[in-house]
Amino acid sequence: MTAPSGSQPQATLLAVFAHPDDEAFSVGGTLTHYARRGVRVVLACATRGEAGKITVPGMTVDDLGEQREKELREACRALEIGAPVFLDYHDSGRYERTRYDDPLALMNVDPLKVEVKIRALIEELQPQVLLTFDPHGAYGHIDHLQIHRATSAAFFSTGHLPGGGPQRLYYTALPHAAAEGLSRMGQDLDPLVYGVSDQTVAVRMNVSAYAENKKAALMAHGTQTGEQSLIGKMSPEERELLERRMLGTESFSIGGTRTGLSPFPLRGLFSGVPGLEALDD
Repeated sequence: MTAPSGSQPQATLLAVFAHPDDEAFSVGGTLTHYARRGVRVVLACATRGEAGKITVPGMTVDDLGEQREKELREACRALEIGAPVFLDYHDSGRYERTRYDDPLALMNVDPLKVEVKIRALIEELQPQVLLTFDPHGAYGHIDHLQIHRATSAAFFSTGHLPGGGPQRLYYTALPHAAAEGLSRMGQDLDPLVYGVSDQTVAVRMNVSAYAENKKAALMAHGTQTGEQSLIGKMSPEERELLERRMLGTESFSIGGTRTGLSPFPLRGLFSGVPGLEALDD
């Protein structure tokens, strides 16, 4: 995968998240957009979601991690990107499902060791753009926070690589209005903590053209989108509002850059990245 010396590396975007389904909610449309523009889009998933909650009444699964891996592979096909790369950690779970005693649960792993795996991927793939969770991990999940920390650290420790390492690090960004909407729908989130101001948003991607891809990716995660899920419990009105917010726009803030920045909003994730600006024309 390494480009020959002296040649321009292939335009590559590496997205790093914690669980199957993390990608579909916040970045699915963006991944499809750039895949259709010829960018090599790679999704790295830290765990297989082994400690997730099955939300389909009466559904039994022998191996939830194996099932959720299949779901993620199907979601990637729906998003028109390649098969996911797994970092082979375990889902830490939440509430009564928390895996305190599992040494491979992401919450129990030294984030510096996670960083080493992400650095190896960066060295292999030579991405110009990295995507990961915001500093609050979207809604505070410990695995999200671990991946935010490790991916951010990997960005800053790879500038010595050929080509100067990734040129941009972006975080998923939940504008205050969207955070307020989620709070009204039953998520225990303080919008002023978990959301960000409009001035913080560097890129707003119009992903309405990929709404069907994103819906298909969400529905591919069948164990997580059943009747007992947040989505499944929503009224038709709440679901319509959520889809309008989720399927139309995806927002990102700057986590790090090795290039100069134009005034916000940028045209896209590759805006100002030398040699690749045309991707956002």
